[in-house]
Parts: sequence; structure tokens; C-alpha cells
Amino acid sequence: MTRYAMAMDTRKCVGCSACVLACKAENNVPEGYNRSWVVSEVKGTFPNLSAELRTERCNHCDAAPCLRVCPTGATFRVDGGIVLVDPERCTGCKACIASCPYDARFVHPDGHVDKCSFCFHRVERGEQPACTEVCPTNSLTFGDLDDPDSAIGQLLSTRQWRIDKAEAGTLPNIFFLS
Repeated sequence: MTRYAMAMDTRKCVGCSACVLACKAENNVPEGYNRSWVVSEVKGTFPNLSAELRTERCNHCDAAPCLRVCPTGATFRVDGGIVLVDPERCTGCKACIASCPYDARFVHPDGHVDKCSFCFHRVERGEQPACTEVCPTNSLTFGDLDDPDSAIGQLLSTRQWRIDKAEAGTLPNIFFLS
């Protein structure tokens, strides 16, 4: 079985937004909207500060609340665990937006909800998501969590990592390497 996930190396990200721009171009994301974004977070108290740059997107959660609340079934999961939205079935009710602890969804100007799809159309062809392919620092790694020999499997077994908002109980499939 395949279970897709992405690892984001916070030590490598330089905040260039190449991933954001590649996503917008690949998926025809309208001006003023994003399926992914760059976050800059500063922690500590001066003079003992640390800064982290990272890119965020839909976490394609194993226990995705958006799946449970969608009244039309427009939000669904495909083999490999990727969570998608069918724009034809979506009524734009925004229940999925309210349920997502990652603020990863938006209402497309056409009226349906949109979000990161891990570029499923590319993954089906055996390609990497656009964001992963263009990252100049190789801070994004995409692959099969169930394959211990995959690049993501190797990273997660040898590096410290965390998930965002673990307390939400969503079992996200985006991992932040530190």
C-alpha cells in the first residue's frame, strides 16, 4: 500500500517562495489566493532568538476533519491518502474550511473550495509535486511513508521531526524536519 506524505526541512528553507509560485502556475491558482505559503516564525527573547522559515499547505491528514464535515462528498480521499476536492460537487458551504486546523483551504472565485492536492495529476504520472520539483534548496521531500527505503522514509527515520498542531488529532502527513 502507498501512503503519500511530505517532509519540509526547516534547516534548508530560505523562504524564496519558489514552491508557492510553482504551485500557482501548475494548478492555475487565481491571483490573490494560495494553496501553499511561506511562514517565518521567530521564537525566544532577545538576544536569544531563533528563526524558522517553512512552507505550509494542506496536511492530507489521516483523520481529516474536512472529510467528515463535507455534506456533499466533494472532499474525498484517493488511494495513497491524498485528500482532494471535486469542484463539481462542492457547494462552497465552507464547512471544510471551518474544520481545518491548518487554514489550508480557500473559496475559489468560481465558488468551490480549493486547496493543495499534492499535485495529484502529476503524482499519477509518477512525477513529483511541482513545489518539490522546483525547490532550489531541496527542502521538500515527497514520497511513500510505507516504503522505508523511500527518501521520505529515510529522512523520517534518521532526523528529528514534528507535526503541526498534534493536539488536533488529525494525524497530518506533513512533517517538519529540524
